[in-house]
Amino acid sequence: MSTTLRILFALLLGIAAGALLRSVGGDMLPIAQGIADPLGGLWLSALRMSIVPLVFALVVTGIAAASDTASTGGLAARALGLMVALLTASAALAALLFPLILEAWPVTASAAAALRSVSAGEVPVASAGAQWWQGIVPVNPVQAAAEGAMLPLVVFAVAFGFAVTHIEPESRARLVGFFQAMADALLVIVHWVLRIAPVGVFALAFLLGSRTGLEAAGALLHYILMLVLLMAAMGLLVYPGAMFGARVSLARFARAALPAQVVAASTQSSLASLPAMVQGCREGLGISASVTSLVLPLAVSVFRLSSPGVNLAVALYGAHLYGVEPTLLQLATAVTVAVLTSMASVSLPGQLTFYTTATPIWLVLGLPLDLLPLLLAVENIPDIARTVVNVTGDVAVTATVGRWAGDESRSEVA
Repeated sequence: MSTTLRILFALLLGIAAGALLRSVGGDMLPIAQGIADPLGGLWLSALRMSIVPLVFALVVTGIAAASDTASTGGLAARALGLMVALLTASAALAALLFPLILEAWPVTASAAAALRSVSAGEVPVASAGAQWWQGIVPVNPVQAAAEGAMLPLVVFAVAFGFAVTHIEPESRARLVGFFQAMADALLVIVHWVLRIAPVGVFALAFLLGSRTGLEAAGALLHYILMLVLLMAAMGLLVYPGAMFGARVSLARFARAALPAQVVAASTQSSLASLPAMVQGCREGLGISASVTSLVLPLAVSVFRLSSPGVNLAVALYGAHLYGVEPTLLQLATAVTVAVLTSMASVSLPGQLTFYTTATPIWLVLGLPLDLLPLLLAVENIPDIARTVVNVTGDVAVTATVGRWAGDESRSEVA
């Protein structure tokens, strides 16, 4: 059984066991809660302990990698620019659309209270105005990291990452190598913690079930449906985008993307879908081998179209549960962080990607992280839709860049 399925099984078993013991009552319930509470809290702390240095290292190495890609040629730089623009559009779409979806179909008050019951932390009131702006640039980056202030830390990481790209090559290679090694080591720690995730998730789910019964299961189902609705909207918007950007018919693009979408849905892996994407772009859309060989590997590495939008939606769902209404400044910041962390978390497994990209956005919005492990447990279901949207976006971007390359070739011949 895969780790993902074991975590999902632990979630369902924990909720069921907690609900059963709650219905039976007696002296065993407070004893079991007394064991599960510190156990779940200890595992959650272990998961949180590496997130701040990991995000910093990933942003720095991600910026260095993007700089290297952009320097390899004009077409690669333009492709990368298109990907950044579309990732930003993905997050902006979620910021605009997801609150409307939640307003049309809100989680019930009892279900929201059920999920909130797992969190022991208070939601801080977000600062605004001049105080908020002054907090963007950290006076002391080390203090910001110690306090878990994600926005100032990301700002410093971005500035540091761009500064690294401007120093002499030897020093740059040493620094990038150091942060890459640092990220690799921290990912090993996160992997170790996730290996015992069924224990931590079971403890948290048991607490949830013992306090609220089966009400939490309905809230998690609502969460999954909300994400799938958002991703369906994203996926549908790719088709007219491809028609406009690549100047191909809707039917032709749909036929070219379909084989890769089938592989993506069955494997939940963009990398496994790469051969089908190559075939669809070359044979179905007539994109040259030189363009597909350049753009598709780049897209699989740094371009997950659904990631910024869906990760922001996950945080907005948490804000909805806690009754928090993010300000426009917070939303703009969350969009920026969502894009940066999405591009920085290249080639990470699904569970690592979810936690390293979702956590910074939750911290930007000032939300407790206690709910994230429960959402991580059900991530396997919406991840199917995520991967389908991602490969559809990869094909659309490649087709668009292929059209640019074709236009340039015709211009040179003329």
